[in-house]
Amino acid sequence: MYARTAANAYSNVGNETGAMSASPHRLIVMLFDGARAAIARARFHMEAGNIADKGKAISHAISIIETGLRASLDHAASADLAGNLDTLYEYMTRQLMLSNLHNDDNRLNEVDKLLANIASAWSQIDPAAAAPEPANQAFRPMEAVSIGA
Repeated sequence: MYARTAANAYSNVGNETGAMSASPHRLIVMLFDGARAAIARARFHMEAGNIADKGKAISHAISIIETGLRASLDHAASADLAGNLDTLYEYMTRQLMLSNLHNDDNRLNEVDKLLANIASAWSQIDPAAAAPEPANQAFRPMEAVSIGA
């Protein structure tokens, strides 16, 4: 159920991937990668003064965090861990919204670091899931596969 939720969330935010054939662990890795890529795009657009595209990139990161990472938490498996991550994802979403509102690069950096730390810990659970997939199935950031993103 949670793997399907993550796969659907990933597809819904506009990324073309091999999500349906990926393991549940790999799907979460892909979500972290996608959120961090969206934050990097937001930072780029913020520095360039491109307000509309900055907002789209931040919205994309929020969508991945909310409908992907947060929605795929398994509260039944570990209520404490899931609850802590849920609170942290909510905090990240709030920081991203404030970053967008105030053009605050420090908040983008903070969320990116938090995501990097969690992704690193997640990858250590199953290092094989963090290894790059074959070239024909590798994760490709949205801007590489979508027109108008």
